[in-house]
Amino acid sequence: MKPKVFVAQPIPEIALDVLREAAEVDVYPYTDRQISVDELVANAKRCDWLFVLHETNVTAEVIFANPNLRGIGAMTSSNPHIDMEAANVCKIPVILEDPKATFPGVAPTTADLTVAMLLGLAYRLVEADRYTRSGRFRQEQTMALMGVGCPGKTVGLIGMGKLGENVAVRIRAFGMHTVYTKRTRLPPKREQELGIEWTPDLDDLIKRSDFLCLACDYNPSTHKLIGKRELELMKPEAYLINTARGRIVDEPELIRALQEKRIAGAALDVYWNEPPVSRDPAVPEELCKLDNVILAPHNGGATWDVRGRMAVSVAQGMVAMMRGERPAALLNPEIYARP
Repeated sequence: MKPKVFVAQPIPEIALDVLREAAEVDVYPYTDRQISVDELVANAKRCDWLFVLHETNVTAEVIFANPNLRGIGAMTSSNPHIDMEAANVCKIPVILEDPKATFPGVAPTTADLTVAMLLGLAYRLVEADRYTRSGRFRQEQTMALMGVGCPGKTVGLIGMGKLGENVAVRIRAFGMHTVYTKRTRLPPKREQELGIEWTPDLDDLIKRSDFLCLACDYNPSTHKLIGKRELELMKPEAYLINTARGRIVDEPELIRALQEKRIAGAALDVYWNEPPVSRDPAVPEELCKLDNVILAPHNGGATWDVRGRMAVSVAQGMVAMMRGERPAALLNPEIYARP
């Protein structure tokens, strides 16, 4: 009899096909909400394997629900929201994405999304779409939706890791200047290759930016990095773009700055209330009512190719383990070394 796999969220069919070669597969069908702990517990009790997403919260209650649970596959390259102490106690292997199979990961596609948002703001594309659909277009070359454009404008990048470098490469093609800041400056040769300028002063970067893009990690030092004070340093005609993490920005202060037209607008792919802090992602109603904001559902990396490779990598690791092999991306190999 084939083992049973429960997939906690819809994933690309290409990965399900891999799992179906070795197991019976059941998929949680809903896309309009996260799976609850109770639902995850109930399904863990009747399956042999769990396939979860990066932000699926796999608590000890879920792990202890089934003493015969054989393993968990998590669609992430690091830090899954899984109670690893409970997993290790139960000797449950946790399989992640194989970095060799998923390289270069989500950085390039998240950079694409960042630049798409920048272009959308620069040319007021979403507003123009709504304007045209509502029948308000009555004359060509209308001045009703003039944008700031891109050539000659300055992009301020907070952070210059994988995401930042990918954004910088793309920005250069639009005739824009990039200023960046990070704790450790890049070598001069790399700055020259990317065509970027470093500043050690965050305030200087904010004041100079026509588009302020967040590309840094979220950690205690970046919590509410952009608050009321920083927003007041922005040019009134400047835009904020966040495709990093929601809690880097003080969301209520951003909403007030947008409502009061103290900045020109924003584009957001991430929000304050998202897992693991909150079980269900929530976008404030105030943001949804604003015309000068582009909103996306944490969609960085959301291409068939990228998500497909990530899901397939985990599925292949799970199938390998079902067949008695040792997958490359096993998070807790130490469980096999214990007496």
